[in-house]
Formats: sequence, C-alpha cells, structure tokens
Amino acid sequence: MTIPFSTPSARSARMSPDPLRPLQDAIVRLLKSRPFFGQFLLQFKRLPFAENKAVAVTIADAIPTLLVNPQRFALFAPTEQEALLEHLIKHILHLHPCRRKERRARIWDLACDLAINPGIANLPREAALPSRLRLPEGLAAEEYYARLLQLPELGRLNGTGDDRRPPQDSGEQNPVTEDQLEIIDDHTPWQDADRTPTALSEQVVRQMVSKARQGDQDEHEGELATLLEPFLTPPSIPWQQILRQFVGTAERVGKSPTWSRSHRRFDRHTPGLRKKQYLNLVVAIDVSDSTDTQPLREAFANELLRIAQGRQSRITVLYTGSRIQKVAAFSGQPLVVDTYRGGGFTDFRPAFEYAQQLQPRPAAMIYLTDGFGPAPASSAIPTLWVLSPDGRKPVSWGLELRLQNHCR
Repeated sequence: MTIPFSTPSARSARMSPDPLRPLQDAIVRLLKSRPFFGQFLLQFKRLPFAENKAVAVTIADAIPTLLVNPQRFALFAPTEQEALLEHLIKHILHLHPCRRKERRARIWDLACDLAINPGIANLPREAALPSRLRLPEGLAAEEYYARLLQLPELGRLNGTGDDRRPPQDSGEQNPVTEDQLEIIDDHTPWQDADRTPTALSEQVVRQMVSKARQGDQDEHEGELATLLEPFLTPPSIPWQQILRQFVGTAERVGKSPTWSRSHRRFDRHTPGLRKKQYLNLVVAIDVSDSTDTQPLREAFANELLRIAQGRQSRITVLYTGSRIQKVAAFSGQPLVVDTYRGGGFTDFRPAFEYAQQLQPRPAAMIYLTDGFGPAPASSAIPTLWVLSPDGRKPVSWGLELRLQNHCR
C-alpha cells in the first residue's frame, strides 16, 4: 500500500489530543456532503484499535461498532478517508459480516470488497477491483466467492488457516498478484458478528437506516436507493423472534467441574470442565399509566418466561415509573413474573443507574415502555427497548422492538 508522506489530516492528528479526531473530522465532512452516510456513521460505537489497517467495522452483540487506527487513518487524503467510510457503510448495508458463515474467510472478505468497491469513488488505488481479476462488475458477494474459488492463482497468496492451497499452473500469462487483492479494511472483527443472528443484525441496520434517512431524502437515488429499499419495508420478523435472538446474544458461556469427563491435562482422578450457558438480565417494566396495557405486558412476560426455561439464569425485574417501585430477582426455575401496576410519569435513569451497580454487571437490559421520559445519554449495557404500539424510542442508542396490539 502506498502511503502519502504527509497530509493536512496527518499533521492535525499529531497535534490533536483526541485520537479519534481524524475520524470525527471525516464524519463532519460527510454530514455536509453526504448527509445519509454521516448520519449513519453517527450511530456506531466508535473505538480506537492498533491493527495494521486503518479502519474496521462489525456488528457485535447487536451493537454496530466502528474501529479506527487514528495514525493510519490520518495518512490518507480526506477524499480517501470518506471513501473508506463509505466502504464500511456498504459492508454493513449488505450485512457482509454476518453472511460469512462457514465460508473461507480470506476469500469471502475479498468477494465482499469486489462487490462494493466499483461503486465507490476515490478509494485508495490498492483497493481490489473485479477488473483486475478479469471478473465482471455488479455481482453479489456470494457470486464473487464462487468464482474466486475457481481461481487457482489464489492458492499462491499468503492466507490464514485453510485458505492456503498448493500452487497450480493457471495457464495465464499475467497471473494475479497479491497487490491486486488488497483488502483495504480489517475484516478480523467480523468474527464477532457470528454472535448476532442475521435477523437481529438486519433489525439493527433497519433502525439505523430509518434514523439516517431523516437527514436528507434527496440523496437517496440510484444504487443507494436500491440498497436501502429492503430496509424501508416493514419488518416481517415476529417480535418474539427478535426478543429471543437478543436474549441469546446476552448469554455467556461459563464452566463448571464435572466428574463425567476427565481433565485433559491431569489424571482421571481430576474432574474435567463442562461448558454451561448463563443468562444474566435486567428487565425494567414501565408501570406508568401510559403503558398500562395488560395484554401486551402479559404477552411480553410469557415470551420472556419461555426464553428463560432450560437456562441457568438470573433475571432482575425492576418495576419503575419516576423511580424504582419494586425489585424482584429470579434465578433458576421456575420463573414467575408478577403483575404490578403503578402510575405517574416515567424516568428511565434510575433503572439504568441500578443496573450499573449490580455485581456481576448484567449482560443486557430489556426495558418495556412507551418511551416517553428522560433517559441517560448513553449506557454501557446492551439495551433492547420494547415499545408499546404507539411508543417511541427515547434515545438513539439501543435496539428497538415494537409490540403489536394483536400479541397473544
């Protein structure tokens, strides 16, 4: 990869005390020139990282995350920085991280880049393009993947794991070189997307698209309009499935001793280890008058009980309005959720403050509410807002799930 000797953004990165300043400056430029892209990026959790590539993106535990190596990112010209960010956005809009499945990672990563790079202007010149591999443009990542598997020259490239293949004679006078297969962003974090089911990732992106489109409707033409169209139709995923998948991402794998399996490193008189799933949740239920819709509450509670069955779980239920009015903790089976009615207005902050103080800290939080009330500016706990039919999401962070009046 060719790195420019010095650019204005590189000099500003060395002078700025904020390591993410180059990324923030690039997002501001996109907000002015490409409002949709800028608004879309604002919804990512942004973190610095120290890998060799400048940027990376993934959806981990239903949280869209953008990672940047500030020093490397600052070495690119401003137009290239914006192109890199567009590249990341299109990976997410195509759900590339969660579509890898059991495919060979190195070839799938390249196929995804080939699918989106031709439509992005000002990419770094080392970006992989179909024409360099004598492949047509406009194919889906799966189609490129199938064709790349048939290119014997890929076996001569340095890969990882089973991506190495013995060299073969392709009969080509101009064999493919590794420079033609440069993946310009780091796809290693894509392995974290495996923890989030595809349907749940789609729901996350659907909400991000909905929020970003509020910025500028005039921008949505051509390729972008086609790409956004599937996310603009009402979701066909039942709310129960979204709830189950969100809870599934909150489970943690623990280990317990067992005599039924010998220890791998010691003799047969030492117990081995058995993996077990552990579910640690906080469920906050808004008991204000505006959300006193008993059928919806019962449908939500019944589904949550079904999800918890068969799991080792600890679920802390907070009945809250303007303050926490009742706390109930359940562990093991059976699990029963009481009906509790309160009143008054809603303040979401006490429930999050309570959850932050729990030890161990809960893996996720589910809040059943109509969404009207003050909320914290952010939360480190992954959150699912379960909204009544006429409710609204109170903050930009967290995942939204809307119950329907016909819930059973």
